[in-house]
Amino acid sequence: MSAHTRKTRRLLLIDDDRQQQHLMQGLVKNFRSGAFDLDGAASYDEGLKKLLSGKYAVCLLDFRLDAKDGLALMREARIAGSETPVIILTADDSEEVDLAAMEAGAVDYLVKAALNPRLLERSIRYALKLGETLTQLRQLAQRDELTRLLNRREFKRILEEEWDRSIRFQRPFALVMADIDHFKKINDTHGHQAGDEVLRHVASLLAGQVRTVDRVARYGGEEFALIMIETDTKGATENIKRLGVLLAETPCIIESKNLTLEVTLSAGVATSLTDATSATDLVAAADKALYAAKRGGRNRIVQADGSVVPFR
Repeated sequence: MSAHTRKTRRLLLIDDDRQQQHLMQGLVKNFRSGAFDLDGAASYDEGLKKLLSGKYAVCLLDFRLDAKDGLALMREARIAGSETPVIILTADDSEEVDLAAMEAGAVDYLVKAALNPRLLERSIRYALKLGETLTQLRQLAQRDELTRLLNRREFKRILEEEWDRSIRFQRPFALVMADIDHFKKINDTHGHQAGDEVLRHVASLLAGQVRTVDRVARYGGEEFALIMIETDTKGATENIKRLGVLLAETPCIIESKNLTLEVTLSAGVATSLTDATSATDLVAAADKALYAAKRGGRNRIVQADGSVVPFR
């Protein structure tokens, strides 16, 4: 890849020493690849804001900042969800600083007096590689391998967070449990490969139609769970109805088997604040409504209060 086409990575330096910022700019300009741009922040608050923007590939963070602890900034950013790799810069070459930086979550630490372009670039490239590896591991831990939706464990974690937020601010969210109708028959008639294709087909449709703030998970087998933020029972029912109609109009085409399969869903809807007293109860309420939809003939939505809404 030529220097003209190589992707330029943005770096963030959080350091209240203007001279140090100038020196670091010079080091970055002398990298062999030249594929990095350095942006600066001269205070704790400015640095935290920029770090949380998610715009940077790597953060270089001064160990001492505004007479505060740079590690405290890193911890605060982690709590707020930042996944940007952090390299600690320090004037103190001691094992104590090394251990403190690593325990706080830094990927590396560098002594300012020993810095040169080659050492700094090596550390940044190591941080980038480690960051990519950790992202892949998080994906494996959070995603269902077949559908790439959230897995059940990650769904339960998010559900608990949303429940706490809903109770604290008295704002509702809806939980929809949806199940592919007659899925066992698909597997028995056409084989598990066809079943997998149907699962991927439904998962892709669900993920492609919900809002970015909502969450879709494979709950288990042929069952899916949808968390719809700031949504009441009526809104969730309307949303899942649109999805069900779209699914009915979009058959699953399995080219390898020359098959076109019609797929329908059954769904149960429950809402925080009205249908449960805990996140666990909310799942139970939505699941109970789902099974009522299955028993009632499938291809329909049942709300927690027992109301039935056909997809068409």
